[in-house]
Amino acid sequence: MNIGEAARVSGVSAKMIRYYEQNGLIPPAERTASGYRDYSTNDVHMLRFIRRARDLGFSVAEINELLGLWRDRSRQSVDVKRIALARIRDLRRKIEEMEQMAASLEHLAACCSGDNRPDCPILADLENPDDGDQPKRPRGAIN
Repeated sequence: MNIGEAARVSGVSAKMIRYYEQNGLIPPAERTASGYRDYSTNDVHMLRFIRRARDLGFSVAEINELLGLWRDRSRQSVDVKRIALARIRDLRRKIEEMEQMAASLEHLAACCSGDNRPDCPILADLENPDDGDQPKRPRGAIN
């Protein structure tokens, strides 16, 4: 099947298929006599594997490692689990960071009167994030 059909069936865009091929994540597709890429059902299966791994947040390097383990019938599941647990730790760290960002924004939004005045603690914090409780001076103000 051509790249458009492989993209439709696998759920991976043609652009990403080319990217994965270029970076060695998938082997180069067979070519037709006229030079078009020709993907097999095995290629599509691999693309679905990659798409699912991307949906779970794995990096290209991690997916490459997972593909290697997937192909290796003598693999040990401990190796696969190690990668998954590392991904979970990274996701939990990112969730914590996002929770902290949301809490900061909630605090700033609560401090903002949201009226017609120009004073805005949100913009002041973006301008001078390390000032803590120091009063905010307008940009360009002289001491």
